[in-house]
Amino acid sequence: MRRVRVWAAWLAILAMAGCGNRKGSDGPQAGAQGAGGPMEVEVIALTPGEVRDTGEYLGQLISRRTVTLRPQVAGYVQAIRVRPGEQVTQGQILLVVDPRQERAALRAAEAQRSSSVANLEYARRTRERAAQLYREGLMSRQEYEQAVAQASSAEANALAAQAQVQSQQVQLGFYEVSAPFAGVVGDIPVKVGDSVTPETVLTTVDQSRALEVSVQVPVERAVQMRVGRTPVELLDAEGKPIVSAPLFFVAPTLSGVTQLVEAKAAFENHAGLRAGQLVRTRVVYETRQALLLPTYAVSRLGSQSFAYTVVSGDGGMVAQRQPVTLGQLEGNAYELLEGLEAGTQVAVSGVQLLKDGQPVAPKPAAPKGAQQGAGVGGASDAGQ
Repeated sequence: MRRVRVWAAWLAILAMAGCGNRKGSDGPQAGAQGAGGPMEVEVIALTPGEVRDTGEYLGQLISRRTVTLRPQVAGYVQAIRVRPGEQVTQGQILLVVDPRQERAALRAAEAQRSSSVANLEYARRTRERAAQLYREGLMSRQEYEQAVAQASSAEANALAAQAQVQSQQVQLGFYEVSAPFAGVVGDIPVKVGDSVTPETVLTTVDQSRALEVSVQVPVERAVQMRVGRTPVELLDAEGKPIVSAPLFFVAPTLSGVTQLVEAKAAFENHAGLRAGQLVRTRVVYETRQALLLPTYAVSRLGSQSFAYTVVSGDGGMVAQRQPVTLGQLEGNAYELLEGLEAGTQVAVSGVQLLKDGQPVAPKPAAPKGAQQGAGVGGASDAGQ
C-alpha cells in the first residue's frame, strides 16, 4: 500500500508539471487571442486607373502586296531558278520558258533591220545625187521626185524594221518570269519540262514587310469602332501584345456568310509574322479612368463580392466588410463600379482570415510583387 501511494504521488507531480509546460508554451498566443489583439494587415488607398473595354478575336494576316504570276507566253518550262519559300529581290528571275523560237524570230528581225538600214543609206545617197543633177538641169523633175519618194519609203521601212526588233525583244523578255517586287516565293506547282500557257499559275510572291490583319467583329461592337483611332493588338501565346495598329477600314456591310463586320489594321512587320497566318487579336473599343480593386482584395459570399475596408472603431481600427459591384478584369485588378469611393483604405493581405468588425493594425502595402504573394487566397469565400 505504501508503494502504491508513492507512485500515485509521483504521477500527480508529473501531471502538474505537464500542465505547467503547456501553459507556458500556449500562454502568450492564447492570451493575445483571448485579449482580442488586432490583426496586422496591409492596406492600399483606392485610386483611379486606366480601364480598357476590349474584345478578343481570331484574325488573319494578309500581305499588302501579293501577286500571282502567270507566263505571258506559251511554251515549255526550261528552268526554275528559285525554291518555294525563298526570299527574292525585285527583278530576280524566277522561271524561264523555252525562248529558242523567239530568239530565232529576233535574229530574223535584226537581219531585216540591217537590210532596211542599208537600203535607207543607198536611198539617201541617191536622193542627194538626184538633187544635184536636178539643180544642174541634168535630171527631170519627175526623176528627182521619184528619188525623193524612194528615200522616204526606205526611211519608213527602216523604222518599221527597228520597231519589229523592239517588239521581238519585249516578247523575248516575257520568257523570263521575274519578281515584280521583293518578297517570298510561294508554292511552285510546275516543274521543268511542263507545257504552260498564259492561264497557267507558276507561283506567287508575297511581301511580308507590310501586313494587314483582318478581324470579324459582332455588329453591335462595330458601332464602337473608329477608323484611325480604335487600336488592334496582336497577341503572343501568353496574351501579351506584340503589335498595335489603328484600324484603317471598317466594312460598311455585314458578311453574308458570318453576319459579322470585317475590320482591318495595317502595320510594319518586325515580329517575323507571315501572310496567311491566323493570330490572336484584341480590339480596344474604349479606354477610360475608373477605380481599380486588386483581385487579392476581393472575397466572395455566394454570388456577392466583398472588400474589407479599414475604418476607425470604438477601440481602434477595425475591418469592415463592404459589398462591391465589379466590372471587367483589367490585368490583376477589377473595375470597381459601386460600393467604395476613391481614397478608401482597403485591406489587401490576410483577407481570407478577416471577419467583419475585427480589430486590425493597418500598415502600408508592400510593393506590387509582394502584395500578390501576400494576397494568395484572398478571392476565396472568406467570411462565411
